[in-house]
Amino acid sequence: MDSIIFDLDGTLWDSVDTVASSWNRTIARNNQVDKTLTREDLEGVMGLQMEEISKRLFPNLKTTDRQQLLEDCCRIENDDIEKEGGVLYDHVEDILKKLSKKYKLFIVSNCQDGYIEAFYKYHKLEKYFDDFENPGRTGLSKGENIQLIIDRNNLSDPVYVGDTEGDRKAAMNAGVPFVYAKYGFGQVSEYDEVIERFDELVKLY
Repeated sequence: MDSIIFDLDGTLWDSVDTVASSWNRTIARNNQVDKTLTREDLEGVMGLQMEEISKRLFPNLKTTDRQQLLEDCCRIENDDIEKEGGVLYDHVEDILKKLSKKYKLFIVSNCQDGYIEAFYKYHKLEKYFDDFENPGRTGLSKGENIQLIIDRNNLSDPVYVGDTEGDRKAAMNAGVPFVYAKYGFGQVSEYDEVIERFDELVKLY
């Protein structure tokens, strides 16, 4: 193994409370939507691409209106993430520091452009990662973005660490082993390895 590619939400951190606050403030200014998103609402769509998230959360809006609301939510969210961050899982920085001495580290997440950069900026973790990718920049699926990272960085034997069924399928589509972060948001029945806590990665690798 020469590298580890990480999902972000539910794998490295939990940003749900910050995201919920951002989106609810944005929604409150939209006269077409009368709802307040709960933590459970957002946990239920974690791991999906942004367009699918907007369809599930705002099914009654016209496509153009939904797209505009999504853009507004994501813009405010990025600003808030950069200022407030999220909750890193226990020992994340210590373990990333150890792993980065042995492997190249990457992030591939189904997020909007600017989200990973905001994560880096608040938590000062960019120094541990060699590259990242997301559909907000490429328009590609998670599996395709994993493959893009592999090709762009000439990786020969990576693994992907994530917490949802979508992460498992993405890893499978990219042809890489999948490590299930069981402490995250999703339920996954098949995997190559499983961790109950983030620091268990150093026992595997």
